[in-house]
Amino acid sequence: MEISFFKKSFPTIIRISLLFVFFVFIGYILLTPTKKLPIYNPADVNPKLVDASVKHIRSNHTIADFKLINQNGDTITQLDYANKIYVADFFFTRCQTICPIMTLNMADLQEFYKNDTSVLFLSHSVTPVIDSISVLRAYADKKGVIDGKWNLVTGDKKQIYELARKSYFAVLEEGDGGEQDFIHTEQFILVDKKKQIRGFYDGTNKEDVKRIQEDIEILKKEYNK
Repeated sequence: MEISFFKKSFPTIIRISLLFVFFVFIGYILLTPTKKLPIYNPADVNPKLVDASVKHIRSNHTIADFKLINQNGDTITQLDYANKIYVADFFFTRCQTICPIMTLNMADLQEFYKNDTSVLFLSHSVTPVIDSISVLRAYADKKGVIDGKWNLVTGDKKQIYELARKSYFAVLEEGDGGEQDFIHTEQFILVDKKKQIRGFYDGTNKEDVKRIQEDIEILKKEYNK
């Protein structure tokens, strides 16, 4: 009699157990907060990194419009990065210290996302007079830059330096973008599809590069909701 009862009850017990596990799982998903990256405005960043003219801004900061020239002689503007997640940095081809490490790490990110059309890369030359189109082309070939995926850009020095100081908050040094002005920074900056800054990283640090990958995935999930 007891065995017969058990046989009849066993399927019901299994169903109840599965339902219990299902609802526990759903509860865990609903109650576990989704990690979200901060949106950086000038007021949120180390004041030493922010140009005095924009320090007061507390919301709605975006990367300014730009017009520069890449390794192929093509004009690159903010429209080429519209609705894209991208990583930006500042470098120069003759650099023998931090830039080779940064370029190697950016190349690793490029390799990881080479088939992902939603992620791009943008490297600004801080010595644009020296880093001509032909120089950038040779550097791109040497470093494995994929055209259309990663733009190395040159152009007006004042514009590049203003982007570094007023848009990306990439450098500590003050300056006017003049002939004697020079910036040198290891910063990688993560920018979202709305041109907002979502992260700062040490481009020479492998752990920070790994964190960029993690944060890009968080951004992608944010846009897929």
